[in-house]
Parts: sequence; structure tokens; C-alpha cells
Amino acid sequence: MTISGEVVGLAKCGEQMICLADSNQLMPDYSTFGFAYISPAKLKAALRGFTFYPQINVRSGLPKAEMERLVSQALGRTILVTDKMEHVSYAEAMGESEEGKTMGSVLPVLFLAIAVLTMVTTMHRIAANEKVQIGCLKALGFRDRRILRHYTSYGFFIGLAGMALGIALGYGIAAFIMNPSGMMATYFDMPDDAWKLVMPAFCWPVMAAMLILLTAISFLSIKKMLHGTAADALRPYTPKAMRRSRIEKLPLWKHLSFGTKWNLRDVLRHKSRSAMTLVGVMGCMVLLVGGLGMVDTMDDFLGTLGSKICNYATRVNLSENAKNADAIALADSLNGDWEADSGVSYDGRTVTLCVYRADQNKIRFVDKANDLVTLGDDGAYLCQRLKDTAKIGDTISFSPYGSDQTYTVRVAGYIRSVMTESISLTAAYADQCGIPYQLTTVYTDVPHDQIETSALISGTQDKDTLMATYDGFMELMNTMIAVLVLAAVVLGVVVLYNLGVMSYVERSRELATLKVLGFRDRRIGQLLISQNVWLTVLGVALGIPAGIGTLYGLLNALAGNYELKLTLGVLTYSVSILITFGVSLAVGWMVARKNRRINMVEALKSGE
Repeated sequence: MTISGEVVGLAKCGEQMICLADSNQLMPDYSTFGFAYISPAKLKAALRGFTFYPQINVRSGLPKAEMERLVSQALGRTILVTDKMEHVSYAEAMGESEEGKTMGSVLPVLFLAIAVLTMVTTMHRIAANEKVQIGCLKALGFRDRRILRHYTSYGFFIGLAGMALGIALGYGIAAFIMNPSGMMATYFDMPDDAWKLVMPAFCWPVMAAMLILLTAISFLSIKKMLHGTAADALRPYTPKAMRRSRIEKLPLWKHLSFGTKWNLRDVLRHKSRSAMTLVGVMGCMVLLVGGLGMVDTMDDFLGTLGSKICNYATRVNLSENAKNADAIALADSLNGDWEADSGVSYDGRTVTLCVYRADQNKIRFVDKANDLVTLGDDGAYLCQRLKDTAKIGDTISFSPYGSDQTYTVRVAGYIRSVMTESISLTAAYADQCGIPYQLTTVYTDVPHDQIETSALISGTQDKDTLMATYDGFMELMNTMIAVLVLAAVVLGVVVLYNLGVMSYVERSRELATLKVLGFRDRRIGQLLISQNVWLTVLGVALGIPAGIGTLYGLLNALAGNYELKLTLGVLTYSVSILITFGVSLAVGWMVARKNRRINMVEALKSGE
């Protein structure tokens, strides 16, 4: 059917905000699919006087299941009833919103934890470095309240400045992504004034609480130094005395090297610093494994889709009024497989019933492990998202929309669905069960430009063009992953450097003693770096499963509409471990260089 008319205006529509041809597309392609609005009168004229209403929009407080029951009861057959969350454009838009909220509940929490960790280590180092100065101030008559106010202001003003810079940077990054010419504009089609940036109301109390927390950290770090007299405060920082630990009482202890004993004692003496180092390394690994693992998972998904499932060159979409006999003849002439899709009501939800004839190997199926499987004629196959509704060998019932019939089939297995929740079965089994179907798609190796126009064909989709639409999606993801990798490196450098410097300050007397005893700077540097390496190894070992768990949660939250197989390649593990160790070694080397400039006399006499 051809409808002709003059273009009298351009419009944007909320129902087409994400303009996708079907569920096989991830990104809009305006060169192949769009929309147009016409008046009811023009549609009636085009249909030669026939009035056609494809849907009725209703506002109701009834739940979907109750609405569906009442409508089906009134009309005497099962009618497709969907809520607005099942409308493609609205559902995809809300899905993006939920994904943003999920990322907003993960990354800010992680970065706020980094801020707290950094402030704790920084203020502890400042308190240790300026202990003598604090003692001098007390000796000169400065009251504890005055000194507390001075050093507490560090955390307050650092927090204030950091938040101001963070707001500016946050708005800058958001404006770069969310604007009419930005990355998200390749996905959303919205009016220019709809791209207005809004800060969530909860951000203000969170920032206020964060500022109070940072100020409290500064206050508590200095308050501990003010205990006792001015003479006590004038004494430089000295590590707490330790008793022999249980490890030192083991027979194995005598056979350990000096460096191992020295580092073990330091780890046990400064448990909080060691724990913070572990947290920093684990955070770095979680970001790297989670981010790079997301890329691996999507690459595996697209590879499975392009090379295993979609083994055709062209997808031919059939018109709604095509008769099955004619459509099958067309499929035979193209040496293709065919599919018949229809909506059915199953287990209180709307799912897609897919009937296949796949003897030409153009459309294929994979199981949970992404291994190829063949659909048998002995039952239906549920997608992975419906796996919990029935076991293999059970029988299930469903009712096609537009019909008052209910059909019962046997569950023969499970397959991985690409996009939709689906029940799949062969044409032979559908015929055996008496299930009606109408062909909707033909899959063939004939190039789309060599397929003749026919009244049976509503359109064709080239597989390469379809796969190319995923590239835009991957560009958005790669940008997000780059931010995560950068955040991981910044986290590692900031936290580990702070902790390394704090370790150096706390052990300055020990380092000076070692130099007096004849240890060379290189040997002392090795001792300092080796402890970092130990903690990094442990942090990596704990961070890998934590990263996998985080990735699993993100996949469920961000890609629940796709049946993705969590995939982590050797390269992801290797790069994550190398970056983490690289940051740890670089920070250890920077801290170890400080040992060359240590004032041995000052360090050794500081305890007197």
C-alpha cells in the first residue's frame, strides 16, 4: 500500500523518542526507518473508506492482569493488553533512566568511599607530620580549641573546594553526553529544551553529610594528638609497641627472611593502614574487572549473534496479509528459513511465540553456554528468562492474542533468546499441536538488493547494516569503560600514594636505623615495595571475585532485557592485574625514593 501526500511539517514524538524498527535493533537508524503522522481522514481515504484503529489507549487504575481479564471476558477472546512500560520507546527510555540510576548508585558510592579513605589517610599523615608543631603551639599557650579549629578547617575547606569542583566537572561531563549533539542524542530524539540538566534533590543532603563527615575526620584525627601535656605533644610520632604475635611463635617464623619478618610485623602493627591498602587495591580491581568485563560480555554477545545465531545475509519481513502458502513459496525460492512470530499470554505475561522452519541453517539457536543446538519436533523451547516457569518435561499453556483458544505444549529444553521473552517451537510440532501461525520473516543468503519487490514483502534488512547499528551502542559503552578505567587508576594512585607516604612517616625511625646498620637505599626500597606487592597480591585475589560479582549485578540491572552470558577473557584479567600492579609498583617506587633524603639524626633522636 502506498500513501502519498505533501510534507507539511516536522515533528518529534514521545512514542518515537527511541525510533527502532524492531527489537533486533539497539540503535536507531534513520536512513532505513522512521515515522510519519497523518490525519484520520487521510488514512480513511488511503484505505478507501475503511476506518482502522490499531490500538485503543486507556488510562486506568486497574492492574494489567485485571484489565486483560476484563477485556478478554467482554470481547470473548484474548486481546493484547500492554501497559506503557511495554511500549518500546517508553520502556527503552525508562530502561536508560534505570540504568543511569543503577550506575548512580554504584559509582558515587565508590567515589565517596575513596574520598573518605583519602581524607582519613591524609589527615593521619598531617597529624603525624605536624605533631611537634602542635606541641609547640600548646607550649606557646594556644588552647586546644583553637588548634582543633585550625586543623579541622582543613577537612572542611578541602571538602568544600572538592564539591565545588566536582559539581562543575559533573555538569561539564553531563553536558558533554546529554546535549542535542552529544552521544546520547544518537539514541534519543528529543526537543532541544528537553536536554536540560537537573541535579537530583537528594544530592544536596548527601553533599552536606559528606562535608560533615570529612570535617569530623579532620577533627578526630587532631583531637587524638592533643591528649596529654604540651611536652607529650612535642614528642614526635612513635609507632605503638607490640608484643610477639602468634605468627612469631610458630616454628616457621625462624626460617623466614629478615624482610618478610619486618613486613609482617609492620602489617600486624598497622592493621588499619593495611586494611585501607587492601580496600584501595580491591576498588581498583573491581572497576577494572567490571568495566573491561562488560566489554568482553558485549563482544561475546555480538559475536554469538553475528556468527552463530544470524547465519544469513538478509532478513526479509513479510506483510501482514501474506498467506502462508505464498510466504513459504517465497522462502523456498530464496533457499531460506522462515519464522512466524505472534504474541501470546503465558504465565501472566506477554511473550513471543516463535515458530521456525530452520532446515537451511540460516537461523540457528544456542543454549546457555552459547553452544549450537537443534530444535526438536518433540516440544517447545523456553528462553533463559522463562527457565524458572517450567522444567523440562513439564507442560505449559498459553493463549494467542486475538483468540479464545488455549494450547498446551511440552517443554523440551531451553535456548538463549536475543531480545524478547519467547517460546520457540518447530513448524512440525506446531502443526502437531494444532497451533495456528502466520509467517512474518524469511532468512536468506540472497543480498537484499537482489530481492525483487513483492506484495508479500514489507521490507528487507541487511545483516551487516543491522550489526553496524550495534557499533553506536558499543561507542557509548566504550566511553563509559574508559571513565571506569581512568577512575581505577586515579583511585589506585591517590589511595596507595597516601598510604605509602603515611607508612614512610610511621617507619622513619626504623628506616634510619636500617641505614645506620649498613642497609643500602636499594635494599630498603625493596623492603618498602615488597610490602606493597604483598598487599596488592591479596587485594587482587579478593578484587577479582568482587569484580565478577559487581559485573554480574550490573548485567542484571543494566541489560536485563538481553540474555547475556557473563564473559571475562584472559586479556581482561591480564590487563586488570597489570594495571593494578603497575600502579602499586609505581607508587611504591615513588615512596621508596623518599628514603634517600631521610635525616637519620633527626629520625633517630626523635624519640628522646
